[in-house]
Amino acid sequence: MTEKKQESEKKDQGINVVDMLLSKNKNEILDSDTMILETQKRVWAALKKGYEYSGLIDESEAFLRKNVFSKLDMVVLYVDLVGSTTMTLEMPAEKIAIIISSFSQEMAAVIRQHHGYVLKFVGDAVVGFFVGEGMLASDNAVTCAKSMISIIQKGINPILNQYDYPDLMVKIGLDFGQNIVVRYGADVVNSHVDLMGPAMNIAAKIQNLAKPNQILIGYDVYRRLHPKTQEQFSLIVWKKDEWKYRSRITGEIYNVYEFKG
Repeated sequence: MTEKKQESEKKDQGINVVDMLLSKNKNEILDSDTMILETQKRVWAALKKGYEYSGLIDESEAFLRKNVFSKLDMVVLYVDLVGSTTMTLEMPAEKIAIIISSFSQEMAAVIRQHHGYVLKFVGDAVVGFFVGEGMLASDNAVTCAKSMISIIQKGINPILNQYDYPDLMVKIGLDFGQNIVVRYGADVVNSHVDLMGPAMNIAAKIQNLAKPNQILIGYDVYRRLHPKTQEQFSLIVWKKDEWKYRSRITGEIYNVYEFKG
């Protein structure tokens, strides 16, 4: 085997890591440094060579179809790309498509790495969920959110900078609650399935109020975290009517916490 061919195969193996994550075994865990390095390879390839991700096996859809009309406890995570409208006005459409596609797929890979499901892509946002009532689901979701920030800052942005593109930033919101799996239609195979419930709505509202590269979580997530992880968050004191949503249990203003590290 020639040296050039060996080098080409090594590059292909690196690029194919995300395909493995997105379409094969989500239980295979990569360390943070490896994930950042592989992210850089894939984003560079996408910008330079038009590399396309292989996409997701619908693990989420299969899971939801098995649980249609069931009520499930879960943490919902929204991650939204900041400033995409400005980028759309300032950059070629094909480059915007590559950047948003790469961003979405990389965020999906991070969700799956932390034992979550990717519910859907909504424009320049990704929605994930982590099933479970206890500490594990909440800790996994919060660790996932922190990894997303790291992947963007250390993995994606250094490659974009080489092309004089602006840094990407995100807003992340999480909430816990019971959601019902809904199916829109009688066709058990083809009808659209989705999640509906308070946690879906509140996680989206929380994410909307986050600042760039900020992680916000609802109290129902916070109280389920390991005490050591709780120490990394502080209660937000809202000004005036910035936040008016009330607890589904107590009726009091629902507390939101920000990640301080």
